[in-house]
Amino acid sequence: MKISILSLFPHMFDGFLNESIIKRAIEDKKIEIEVIDFREYTKDPHKKVDDTPYGGGAGMVLACQPIFDCVNAIKTPESKVIIMTPSGIPYKQAYAYDLSKEKHLIIICGHYEGFDERILSLADMEISIGDYVLTGGELPAMVITDSIVRLIPGVINEESHINDSFNDNFLLDYPTYTKPADYNGMKVPDILLSGDHKKIDEWRYQEALKKTQERRPDLLDK
Repeated sequence: MKISILSLFPHMFDGFLNESIIKRAIEDKKIEIEVIDFREYTKDPHKKVDDTPYGGGAGMVLACQPIFDCVNAIKTPESKVIIMTPSGIPYKQAYAYDLSKEKHLIIICGHYEGFDERILSLADMEISIGDYVLTGGELPAMVITDSIVRLIPGVINEESHINDSFNDNFLLDYPTYTKPADYNGMKVPDILLSGDHKKIDEWRYQEALKKTQERRPDLLDK
């Protein structure tokens, strides 16, 4: 799988691509990730990629030409184009699973006051990671990429994500513990020390249900 990220600030991804699971996945050739500065595609002699909005208003708007030319230069019949925007569909774990099966993703990061509306015609998906506004799409692109890469076979143990929060049962994850069994008087539940895996599974389900009812009852409506 290959992910191409279009950004005006490619160095923001340096640490992200060179640490932890993402780094190992790249080294093991499970994933190829490239970050492209789409400023390199502008035809403006001053390297501008934005301009003032028609109709007036504050800020600058990303122009069509650099982004269209960049996407057209790297897109293949197997590519899926994603634009990060606050007006996109709310991102869910189910989308991460679907996207992890794609051959090539192109993720476009916005900046300034947003995109010329015509740029959205390039997108197969417009995605938002929450009901708030950031200075650019770089952090959301990292979130999307991280959520996808960990689902690629061989990147992490499959069992590690099968029971994740927000999977098919729409429940938050159950509580987990490790050694010691007693830390400053805070004890691991006896059931987890019992060795009875059937009862442990039932306890975990009930705890996940309880946590979801308390914190995200909206998930249970599904």
